[in-house]
Amino acid sequence: MNRNPHVAVVGATGAVGIEMIKTLEKRNFPVGKLTLLASARSVGKKLKFRGQDITVTELTKDSFAGIDIALFSAGGGISKEFAPIAAKAGCVVVDNSSAFRQDDNVPLVVPEINASDVKNHKGIIANPNCTTAITLMALYPLHKAFGVKRIFASSYQAVSGTGAKALEELEKQVDQIVHKQPVTKEVYPHQIAFNVIPHVDSFLPSGYTKEEMKMENEGRKIMHHPAFRASVTCVRVPVYRSHSVAVSAEFVKPVTVAAAREVLKTAPGLDLVDEPENKKYPMPLFTSEKYNCEVGRIRIDCALDNGLAFWVAGDQLLKGAALNAVQIAEELLK
Repeated sequence: MNRNPHVAVVGATGAVGIEMIKTLEKRNFPVGKLTLLASARSVGKKLKFRGQDITVTELTKDSFAGIDIALFSAGGGISKEFAPIAAKAGCVVVDNSSAFRQDDNVPLVVPEINASDVKNHKGIIANPNCTTAITLMALYPLHKAFGVKRIFASSYQAVSGTGAKALEELEKQVDQIVHKQPVTKEVYPHQIAFNVIPHVDSFLPSGYTKEEMKMENEGRKIMHHPAFRASVTCVRVPVYRSHSVAVSAEFVKPVTVAAAREVLKTAPGLDLVDEPENKKYPMPLFTSEKYNCEVGRIRIDCALDNGLAFWVAGDQLLKGAALNAVQIAEELLK
């Protein structure tokens, strides 16, 4: 791998694409050259990188000649079509969609957990689902110490997880309600302002949604823990940025709050914010635009054996997407 790789961002003008560009710059990733790719309607737009204007060009099957690393964030359909083409051209793809996460030939990586899986890539590496990544930042260190059997969880997912249009919709609806105007909706099936919607992604025959099953399926793969079980309810909340998750976890070994805190205090990419007596606990407001996730509200779960309840929050555009992708690219250079 080139020490100063030619990097492409696919889906550069989307909410995650923009964060990828910012993250490459902020972390001083040794980009030799940056190419920004998007659909025809975004061509000609200019985005800033290291003080330079870079013009967005159209994604085609000939876009990948000479590119070393491509960070994809343009949806599953685009990834399915173009990631194999990029890999064939000798480029390593870090894909942010769900297209390849369950593919046995594709590593699914959270660098703080399973960085060594990166070296097994065959041209494509998958970035996990944002809610899964944020949850595992707190769950995996506890799993290493106490052996997790299963979790019950509810997510509180910010609208920016859906994209830029969803942010606009929330803002617009709040304005409409404040001015006593009728509420219009395009992105979500129901009004999201002053409401919560227990529906993220599409429903499966089981009654769970695809998003809810990602926690179990991706958690098993990332933690190398095929027996892991997760029952999850994913909920969209009227928050701009940063997902939160309430987790009840059952472990093989007995667990105490003190022991759990010791483990979480030293966990990479995670900050312990757990002083309920001082009204300090993780919140979307304070985790937005922050690289680390936060964990708090740690207590013995009174309904499970060897159980621990906790609350974790993190920026789903960063640890849940752009930051994790850039960290994977950093692993590729090692």
